[in-house]
Amino acid sequence: MTGPDEPAAYVCSAKGCRAVARHAVVWNNPKLHKPDRRKVWLACELHRQSLADFVALRGFLIEVIPVEDLTDADG
Repeated sequence: MTGPDEPAAYVCSAKGCRAVARHAVVWNNPKLHKPDRRKVWLACELHRQSLADFVALRGFLIEVIPVEDLTDADG
C-alpha cells in the first residue's frame, strides 16, 4: 500500500486518465496568478508531452519535473 506522499499515489491529470503520474507539469498563468504561484498538472508517461505542450503553447510552462521533486511551493 502507498501513502499520499509516495509517487504511486499520484494520478495523471489528463481527462479520463487514471494512470500513475510520474511527472509534474509546473505552470503559471500570469493573468490569473501571482508570479511566485506554481500550478501543477500531474502526468503519466503517455500524457507528459501533451500536457506540457498545452501550457507551453500558451506561454505558461515553467518546467516539467519528476513528481518526487515536488515541494510544498508547488500546487
